[in-house]
Amino acid sequence: MGEIKLEPIFAMEPVSSDTIPTEEEWIAQVKWDGVRILTYSDNQEVRLYNRKKNERTFHFPEIIPIHEYCSSTSVILDGEVISLGEDGRPSFQQVMRRDGLRNLERIKMAAESIPIIYMIFDVIYLDGEWIHNKPFHERNQILGDIITPNGHIQLVPSMTEAEALFHAIKEQGMEGIIMKRTSSPYSIGKKRDDWLKVKNYRDIIAVIGGFTLGYDTVNSILLGLYDHEGNLHYVGHTGTGKMTVSGWKELTKELRVLVTGQHPFNKTPSRHAHATWVRPVKTVKIKFAEWTEGGAMRQPSIEGFIEVPPHECMFERT
Repeated sequence: MGEIKLEPIFAMEPVSSDTIPTEEEWIAQVKWDGVRILTYSDNQEVRLYNRKKNERTFHFPEIIPIHEYCSSTSVILDGEVISLGEDGRPSFQQVMRRDGLRNLERIKMAAESIPIIYMIFDVIYLDGEWIHNKPFHERNQILGDIITPNGHIQLVPSMTEAEALFHAIKEQGMEGIIMKRTSSPYSIGKKRDDWLKVKNYRDIIAVIGGFTLGYDTVNSILLGLYDHEGNLHYVGHTGTGKMTVSGWKELTKELRVLVTGQHPFNKTPSRHAHATWVRPVKTVKIKFAEWTEGGAMRQPSIEGFIEVPPHECMFERT
């Protein structure tokens, strides 16, 4: 491949929101749980880059034959590469297996065993012209005109009934929705509140089984849930959430008096090199995105501390 004329750009990012706007100027789209990929074509070659401008051209060969699904001569498309699990829902773990490959032969094999779909939701450059400043509703119309979906390429539909879409997303256990102002430009490399992400978080009450320190203060806690036989399973760690500096200091004092020499989990946690173990008596409400295939929480964060009997913190994946 020679040098492509279109230089990679940083993607526009949404702002997190806990509420869904209700004004007519907003539309809703499914927030697909995968790998953000921008596709660049200058009518001579096609290259793929992720949100950090790292090249992914060889990782997803299904996207490369662009003239099979795009009628423009030169284009920059934005979308999400997803892979469906056995339950028919997007599997972040599966698509990351594809994204993590470097060997071309393994990539070829994975294309058969882990198929992907490119969910396209924006067009930034078209036939020699930057169109990122056009309003979203115009860019969305252009997408419908130039893209022909196939088995590996799909357009992300826009919905006016945002609450209904979010309810359906929650029912399916999917990641969330993106709200987009119909008049919004594509703000290259910026995070703007013209796009809002409303995530479908889950919450549980977990038991603290250990912690790690940073500058003599707790900076993350190791979490567990009990099964029906009374075994405490490690389900992840977190150092983020609704915590202040003084809150971390207070937690440090509370956990220091609970320190014990052995971990309380049924198996030694993978994250244990610098952990200090505690008696499993303190409980905490945790918000998280989903369960991984390995039985850990994805994107856990602290909501607050709550006093419940630790053995009521049960391991029940839903």
